[in-house]
Amino acid sequence: MNKLNQLFENKKNNILSIYYTAGYPSLNDTTKIAMQLQKSGVDMIEIGFPFSDPVADGPVIQKSSKQALDNGMNLKLLFDQLAEVKDLTIPRILMGYINPVLSFGVGEFVQKCAEVGVDGVIIPDLPLEEYAANFQPLFEKYGLHNILLVSPETPDERIKEIAKLSSSFIYLVSSNAITGSSLQTNAVSEYFNRVKSLVGDTPLITGFGIRDRKTFQEVCAYTNGAIIGTAFIDAITGKDNLDSAIDDFVKGII
Repeated sequence: MNKLNQLFENKKNNILSIYYTAGYPSLNDTTKIAMQLQKSGVDMIEIGFPFSDPVADGPVIQKSSKQALDNGMNLKLLFDQLAEVKDLTIPRILMGYINPVLSFGVGEFVQKCAEVGVDGVIIPDLPLEEYAANFQPLFEKYGLHNILLVSPETPDERIKEIAKLSSSFIYLVSSNAITGSSLQTNAVSEYFNRVKSLVGDTPLITGFGIRDRKTFQEVCAYTNGAIIGTAFIDAITGKDNLDSAIDDFVKGII
């Protein structure tokens, strides 16, 4: 069974996902970070494959993406690295933009995801209609979840359509800002509750603006869990002991 399915069957609340950029801080840190995050107790990981024009990302993730590209990271190398940790017990999600996937080849990308144990992908700039028309059968063939996004500007009917197409969780974007922006929970509670009322039993995991235990607990009061990216990348940047920095960060959240 896909590990995302297992996770959401066994845990309903306070799910912690950590995002980091493949090939950052150093080219070969991808697998080291994955193993330590599992050891430290996170529920799932999101590995960003870097792109030269990450328009939805804030300066911290943009900088990590540029450094990763400068280090030599690409999708082929990332799949080679992930093959080394195929036996990770927590779900792995790849997150990135559609251009590198198209350059790699969509069919080959999905097949490689399945081969190395990737459970789902998040491609924010893949249009919903294009996914449903051209990609969904391929994803289903290889048992790969496509994680779709909802933002505060998403109309109700669109949210219902997204819920119908979602085979795992929905990525609930907390605001229309870029990643790394501050979260104002009191301003988005109505939005969270509105989305919950429209998606039925589909799990919701919140991203953008979650940075510490306080903000993690605040969003978990409304949704099934949260994703932390910018604050985590900040926490490992410039650290001599990655394992210790990772463990300290995760213990500060859960």
